[in-house]
Amino acid sequence: MRYPDLEIDLLRAFVAVAETGSFTAAADVVNRSQSAVSQKVLRLEEILEHRVFERSSRSLKLTAEGERLLVAARQMLEFNDKVMREFREPTAVGHLRLGVSEDFLPGQLPKMLSKFGRIYPGVSLDLLTGLSSDLFAAYDAGQIDAVIAKQEGKAQRGRLIWREPLVWLASSDYEPDFTQPARLVMLPQPCSYRDLMISSLDAVRREWIPACTASSLMGAQAAVAGGLGVTVLGRSFVQEGLQILKAPEHWPALPMAEIIVLGEEGQAGDLARPLVTFLAEMLAGSHALSLLGNDGGDVGRAALN
Repeated sequence: MRYPDLEIDLLRAFVAVAETGSFTAAADVVNRSQSAVSQKVLRLEEILEHRVFERSSRSLKLTAEGERLLVAARQMLEFNDKVMREFREPTAVGHLRLGVSEDFLPGQLPKMLSKFGRIYPGVSLDLLTGLSSDLFAAYDAGQIDAVIAKQEGKAQRGRLIWREPLVWLASSDYEPDFTQPARLVMLPQPCSYRDLMISSLDAVRREWIPACTASSLMGAQAAVAGGLGVTVLGRSFVQEGLQILKAPEHWPALPMAEIIVLGEEGQAGDLARPLVTFLAEMLAGSHALSLLGNDGGDVGRAALN
């Protein structure tokens, strides 16, 4: 028996809805109207002869069949995109020394790099992770070819590719005592997070003490989860055991963290650009981020409430 073909654009609409949690957000991801996305999902359900979403006025969730389909749909989209890249883009082959800041999506980066390796098997990576200031120094010294790191200071370098809110973090069982100085978990100088914590608390005349100095962002995250104090990190660092502090009179509002890329125009640019493009495409499909394109215009909206 011959079965109907599964159309790639139907699967892409389905995956976008599943990953963003709404038809409206998915419409932005696939650059279609909300009604068009809804029609594609309905058409997919007709072909499968199964419902893939349970819909109500207040919720949207995958059915059991939808959960099964999501795994296969992602694999099919990845294979489709791999084939199209092979035919429409020059083959990327070579060795790239890449520095990636610890600020950059600590939970998602391993999966992204794994997928990049499958799509671009001809590119081998030397991966260096660390604090942004150390990576910029290594780049300036010619020790790495490209950097994805947090913008440091007022000097504008590279191209902005992503931003996320900074938040005050504490352990999930943290109980504030505003009669005592705030206990801060810090990184060593130079550190923009450290400077921001101090200047923000000074602005509201909140006393503070250094409770812990960690050598890495992962160490700071662990110290906060262990109850040693509070700190400032990007929202993507929130995990089980941590909470965001939301009392603005005690924990002042914070700016956005900005991630930039350096090296697209250097000698290794032919390798750096496919990697940056790939990461941008994956981030554009995520509902937790706000991306910027080459022209500086928003191509995705954060959903961070």
